[in-house]
Amino acid sequence: QVQLVESGGGLVQAGGSLRLSCAASGRTAYAMGWFRQAPGKEREIVARIGWRSDSTDYADSVKGRFAISRDNAKTTVYLQMNSLKPEDTAVYYCAASTSLITTAWDYWGRGTQVTVSS
Repeated sequence: QVQLVESGGGLVQAGGSLRLSCAASGRTAYAMGWFRQAPGKEREIVARIGWRSDSTDYADSVKGRFAISRDNAKTTVYLQMNSLKPEDTAVYYCAASTSLITTAWDYWGRGTQVTVSS
């Protein structure tokens, strides 16, 4: 079991920055990721980081603006969001994958709202 709790969301003006945090507890995850879902849109993956490696991947829409990272104890995953745009407005979810075989995202946080004003 993995428990995930997001924090750090809020309201920010376009061009501003926010840093999201995801506190993880329980079984060690194979990978951690950040997803987002805007009203009327499908949930999409924003960034991914390996838990047993330091490899990262980003959606094209956020590449160069967002950065995913983890602390040394591997208890918290962060999403640094810079140069925010109104289209970044969404509920952001932290997710964990605990299977090296399926690589499925099998644990999710409750989400944190990010609103970027134009």
